[in-house]
Amino acid sequence: MYNKSSELTYGRGYVYSLQYHIIWCTKYRRKVLKNGVDTDCKTLLMEMSEEYRFRILAMEVMPDHIHLLVDVTPQFTIPDMIKIMKGGIARKLFLLHPEIKKQLWGGHLWNPSYCVVTVSDRSREMVEAYIESQKEKEWGGRGRPPKDLARLQAYHRGMKDADHIKLQSGDPETS
Repeated sequence: MYNKSSELTYGRGYVYSLQYHIIWCTKYRRKVLKNGVDTDCKTLLMEMSEEYRFRILAMEVMPDHIHLLVDVTPQFTIPDMIKIMKGGIARKLFLLHPEIKKQLWGGHLWNPSYCVVTVSDRSREMVEAYIESQKEKEWGGRGRPPKDLARLQAYHRGMKDADHIKLQSGDPETS
């Protein structure tokens, strides 16, 4: 049974609520998404969300990485979605800001890897707050995540474990 406070989307013959926290980095963690490039990147992401019909619930573009909280349809696979976003943004940003190519070599804007975390109704507000606070908490560590990321990951693991325990115990609220 679904939580009545959930925001469900109705499709033709199905109902869903799929949110993902997606993070990807620039190649070599170069801080090229600044001085107007970040604003153009946000604009391009919003345009893509309209074109491909997914909703961006929260977004922050940092100098060397992007955080998105998206709500997608079940037909949209995450690898395809990320490939479309990364490819489209890179192509357009290189045209709008050719100077960023000078800071990268090999002609690639993005690191090929990414991180995706599923978001539940219980963790959604926390993820939104985390994404919105990124500019305030900019950190200088090389490759070491901010402490808040570790807390967020621990929270997601705790929610997943709690849901698993409730399902095993036959809790009627989660069935």
